Amino acid sequence: MDRYLIGVDVGTGSARAGLFDGKGAMLAAAKREITLWRGPGAMVEQSSAQIWDAVCAAVREAVSVAGIDPAQVAGIGFDATCSLVVLGEGGASLAVGPSEDPARDVIVWMDHRAVDQAERINDMGHPVLAWVGGRISPEMETPKLLWLKEHRPMVFAAARHFFDLADFLTWKATGDLARSTCTVTCKWTYLAHENRWDPSYFRQIGLEELAEEQFARIGQKVVEPGTPLGRGLNARAAQELGLAEGTPVGAGMIDAHAGGIGTVGIGGDPASHMAYVFGTSSCTMTSTEAPVFVPGVWGPYYSAMVPGMWLNEGGQSAAGAAIDQLLALHPAEAEATILAAKEGMSLAAWLTERLRDGGPDLSATVRLADRLHVVPEFLGNRAPHADPHARAVISGLGMERDLDSLLALYVAGLCGIGYGLRQILEAQDEAGAKVEKIVISGGAGQSALVRQILADATGRPVLAPEAEEPVLLGAAVLGAVAGGLFPNMRAAMSGLSRAGAGTLPAGGDIGALHDRRYHAFCRLQALARELH
Repeated sequence: MDRYLIGVDVGTGSARAGLFDGKGAMLAAAKREITLWRGPGAMVEQSSAQIWDAVCAAVREAVSVAGIDPAQVAGIGFDATCSLVVLGEGGASLAVGPSEDPARDVIVWMDHRAVDQAERINDMGHPVLAWVGGRISPEMETPKLLWLKEHRPMVFAAARHFFDLADFLTWKATGDLARSTCTVTCKWTYLAHENRWDPSYFRQIGLEELAEEQFARIGQKVVEPGTPLGRGLNARAAQELGLAEGTPVGAGMIDAHAGGIGTVGIGGDPASHMAYVFGTSSCTMTSTEAPVFVPGVWGPYYSAMVPGMWLNEGGQSAAGAAIDQLLALHPAEAEATILAAKEGMSLAAWLTERLRDGGPDLSATVRLADRLHVVPEFLGNRAPHADPHARAVISGLGMERDLDSLLALYVAGLCGIGYGLRQILEAQDEAGAKVEKIVISGGAGQSALVRQILADATGRPVLAPEAEEPVLLGAAVLGAVAGGLFPNMRAAMSGLSRAGAGTLPAGGDIGALHDRRYHAFCRLQALARELH
């Protein structure tokens, strides 16, 4: 009997499900939108109940489209954004913000309400911070928990479970309260290399209750990604998902890390490739055999992505979102959006096609930006400066209002994303975590133009995986391990992922031009930090 795998990915705006065969080929996929509530201020919230309903609908549709017997599904894996789910007695949703709407029980990863708490935690300088690049981010969970305690004390006291979103999904599926080393190590300060939480950290920062409760609300059982949970799908989840009760469920992952699992196994050596997930934000994942400390880059985390290996995680708090914000500032954006919609395309995709029509030499596209420079840090700098207060800089704007100038701004923005990636690579090189190639995933990674600009900007080859949806494939890998199709994660990664298109840096005059532009990028970035 043929066996199949399901990967579920919950991103910032949607829940997706992909159904794969035993060789990693995707046979069907489905998607459901999820609501994002913004404000007041830096608050961004979601509903865990709506997310679960969206997951179930997407899985049912993917299975239906593929036309398979649900009993043939050998395993299912979940990934999700590193968002905080807050549940009370019996799994009841609790309002995490001033809306007082209990349905809004998720503080989204990009929510920056806890900047003050993060800064206070950093000022205390606890030794666990060495394992998050030296500074904790307001995107991580302990600053958000401290915010809840200080601003929503009744909700904090009533909460029975604080979940990272991926762990919430596996709990809903199985009833198993186990947390993944990926989620709690990367976002909650769990010390996976020592198999423990550090109670002194929680006491120092003002979350002593969690230590006194033996961490019952944030996870007493921590397992590696892909570990089979509970007895597989419980009866209720199986019915809601349209799958067989007992279908194996693997411990989950953060969405970007699932993209890493779906890509860095290409070639069989995870340590030689950096996974670069280019979505709303961007994430970089670098695996090493021994721990490497990189200032401003999160980690090293043990067994957070590839079991038995150490992980350094960087990225940009806004990537695709930064490009969207940048384009929205241009006078021609409205006209271009209408033209793009007529062709059924997003604005970024439409601009990319116009640039591709300019000729086969994609490297020369950088010349369109001329003296236009963009530091696209609209939502701060995640790495390597770990500065949530950083803001974007645009230099060289004139009075032009036409589509050509919009194209130029788009190119400059993509270059800025590439130079931010180059900074992370150089910081890792200096610390001893050098990689040979970048393996890109996410929607932008499907663009030959984007891959060329990134290769030229960083001076590293950029590979695209053969998989159309590497993040979904990474989630399916978790299900494959849980279902016993492969003996371990590395074998599953190697067996299910393959290399696709490769892009080499142009070098020569184009390389020199990017070097000059990168120097300007760093100077503008430094000046902006000095001014604020």
